[in-house]
Amino acid sequence: MTLDQHTQPPSDDPAPEMPFRRLLYRFLFFDWLFRDVSAARDRIERHAARQHNRKMSRYLPVYLRRWSFLTAFDFALGVLFEKVLQAGLLSAWFFTWSCVTLTGMVVITVAWLILNHARLS
Repeated sequence: MTLDQHTQPPSDDPAPEMPFRRLLYRFLFFDWLFRDVSAARDRIERHAARQHNRKMSRYLPVYLRRWSFLTAFDFALGVLFEKVLQAGLLSAWFFTWSCVTLTGMVVITVAWLILNHARLS
């Protein structure tokens, strides 16, 4: 038995499974979990996509919690920059982002309510 010169010993740290940008995107946005119902070719595929989307809607409260943390964090930074540091432009920036993330929370809540409580025929 000879040891092949081209084999490398296994390393201690495995290679990351996905790039950080994609991981961050999947951490914040949930569209990758759902299937497009309008892209279905017939009634059976449309029904399967709806059922899949209803099953995946159980993860929406997790995303809602993440976005609510972002909203509170942006608002707190806005208050910090406005009251403590007297930086009006930076506080406006963070207050604007808190409004954007609050809008994202509304979208997540409406999507969750529709997928869980609406009768889809």
